[in-house]
Amino acid sequence: MFYYTYVLKSIKDSNLYIGWTQNLRIRVEKHNKGMVKATAMRRPFKLVYFEGCLVKEKAIEREKQLKTGFGRAYLKRRLL
Repeated sequence: MFYYTYVLKSIKDSNLYIGWTQNLRIRVEKHNKGMVKATAMRRPFKLVYFEGCLVKEKAIEREKQLKTGFGRAYLKRRLL
């Protein structure tokens, strides 16, 4: 079983959303269908980055890292 840390880019406002999940395909679909309260008003989304982990806690830890200033700078470099 894999756990994924993922980054979505809003087509509407170009901002990023960072999260984690067990099922990446279904989670992205939920974001795009407006089923996630935190992102419902920023749809649609494009999956722009993800990492797989074998341990749930590592995926959550990575999500927290990517939400820091350093993590966002890392993503900016990776996504250009």
